[in-house]
Amino acid sequence: MLGLKLPTDPRWVNIVEKNIEDILTDHAFCEQKAASTAISLIVSFPEYSELVTEMTALVKEEISHFKMVHDRILERGWTLGQDRKDDYVVQLLKFFPKGGSRTTQLVHRLLYAALIEARSCERFRLLSEELKDKDLAEFYRKLMVSEANHYTMFLGFARSYGNRKEVDEKWQQLLDYEAEIMKDLSKKKTIHG
Repeated sequence: MLGLKLPTDPRWVNIVEKNIEDILTDHAFCEQKAASTAISLIVSFPEYSELVTEMTALVKEEISHFKMVHDRILERGWTLGQDRKDDYVVQLLKFFPKGGSRTTQLVHRLLYAALIEARSCERFRLLSEELKDKDLAEFYRKLMVSEANHYTMFLGFARSYGNRKEVDEKWQQLLDYEAEIMKDLSKKKTIHG
């Protein structure tokens, strides 16, 4: 369903289980960044009314997810740690050329967002199935569904705003590129790394 070309190495869950505090902190900031991305799309492309409406709802949802993750951190007696650079996102951004028309820029940002949501969905599925902490496993199962919906929404917008054939070709190229990135990841105590 997600179209990802390289699944996450299941051993990544072992890293997660040994570093729950770091993972929850990283996850909280991922949710905050997702809300920021939605706000950025509203600010950059206000003329796309349907997009603005959906991004407004997404901001609320992503901030509520941030709160849910932060609550989990507090319940465990921890505090939110520092945000760190997301190597996965840094590498993904290198795929897209600078410039182009406003429509091209919008489509690229939507594809980028769709892929991050797809990878998050895949990672959350793995956590929901493999984590020994059943409370966290159930938490990630619920979030997995949201991520899948976000992935399809972003990809749907990209296809509706751009030339469908060109968007699908770019999407496949991006999936191939992302698979190469993933070969070097799944070794860090981060959601995407």
